[in-house]
Amino acid sequence: MNYLGHAYLSFNEPEILIGNLLGDYVKGSKILETFPEGIKKGIILHRHIDEYTDKHIANSLAKNLFRPDYQLYAGAFVDTLYDHFLANDPRHFNHESDLKQFAEGVYQTLRTYWEYIPSNAQFALENMIQFDWLYNYRTIKGIEKSFNGLANKAEYINDSSKAYQTAIRHYYELNQRYYEFIDDVERHVKTLL
Repeated sequence: MNYLGHAYLSFNEPEILIGNLLGDYVKGSKILETFPEGIKKGIILHRHIDEYTDKHIANSLAKNLFRPDYQLYAGAFVDTLYDHFLANDPRHFNHESDLKQFAEGVYQTLRTYWEYIPSNAQFALENMIQFDWLYNYRTIKGIEKSFNGLANKAEYINDSSKAYQTAIRHYYELNQRYYEFIDDVERHVKTLL
């Protein structure tokens, strides 16, 4: 799961949401003590979600489609694509307006808790708000932009065009993998919370 997935799996708990969105930016366990309890819980939840995601069979099968061209980064492309499928999943966002309202709520929560956002996360999260990433995951063009952004910040990727072509070519198969995964991860997170 990427930003939208982690936000969604915070189940409208503001501090859990902040921590869940910071999970990739906060490393180690000692630093956790510098955050309020709810944010700390969200960071730990993010780590559990990532671990669960990495072990799920549906995701392993999805990553296999990207692995020939992107090896270790295959999972990052799958995570981003899953945000697209989540944004279009009528069980979670029945209308575009539901997704828009959810995204605005996330951005407002980020603004409210900005004092807790580490400097290494601020640029990405400012861009998320400014360019409305969570809502724009809904479109194919938004996914292409997200893939390009991933390639720009990844050390060993020069180009994301093959990932985009793979996503388009295997769109329905990858969507099926998302459906095989999403209910499982949602149940798993609810048991952790």
